[in-house]
Amino acid sequence: METEPLLVMTAGGVATIVINRPSRKNAVTQAMWVDLARHVLLLSSNPDIRVIVLSGAGQDFSAGADISEFDTLRGDADSARAYEATNSAAFAALRNSAIPVIAAIRGICFGGGFGLAAACDLRIATPDALFAVPAARLGLAYPQDAMGDIVWAAGPQMARYLIYTAGRIDAQAALSAGFLLETVEPERFDARVAEISRTIAENAPLSVRASKAAIRAVLSRDAGDTALARAAGDATFLSDDYAEGRAAFAGRRTPVFKGR
Repeated sequence: METEPLLVMTAGGVATIVINRPSRKNAVTQAMWVDLARHVLLLSSNPDIRVIVLSGAGQDFSAGADISEFDTLRGDADSARAYEATNSAAFAALRNSAIPVIAAIRGICFGGGFGLAAACDLRIATPDALFAVPAARLGLAYPQDAMGDIVWAAGPQMARYLIYTAGRIDAQAALSAGFLLETVEPERFDARVAEISRTIAENAPLSVRASKAAIRAVLSRDAGDTALARAAGDATFLSDDYAEGRAAFAGRRTPVFKGR
């Protein structure tokens, strides 16, 4: 039953956000864009949370923005710009999250749903997943900042194909383009997502955060990102977790990291 349009659950350092409108193929309303950004910001600033998983309820990841709202909420240029700002904020929250975000994709991953997945760090899908960015069939342009996510995630040529044609690709094509980390059969899908999430959560969180910051700096080539990445890396040198990692290695035991 659909109750809350976004469900948030936490366990073992892993936070799961579920887009919960299966009867609408998990189409995202304007209010949901706002709430999604808020949830991601809160979770990524929580020291007890080490990884976020974004998924869709039922058979689909997300069909993207709820087009039924467009006549009222995107009916003119000013309202369209305001609406675009809300979904751009959701993309940015995922992109800029200090902790890794995994997109767990089943079924349809279209439009704004594709944009959400592209903004995540890792993307895993079932073999029957389908992908598309149909903005050209609506007469809209995709947000420039979110387009950057698509280019980085799928590569320039695949990004051009998806945007120019509004065509669909299957999971194998998305995997070949580098958009997906891997495809996993439905019966093993949840277990595989949980395995990757748990592995990340059990690693030293300061190290993972520093690595995410460093990867971002490499991609952006921005001086500010580079400075933040260096500071994050420096913070690991005198951390308790670094001492714990050395002690665990010497004692041939599993380390228990605290994130400090």
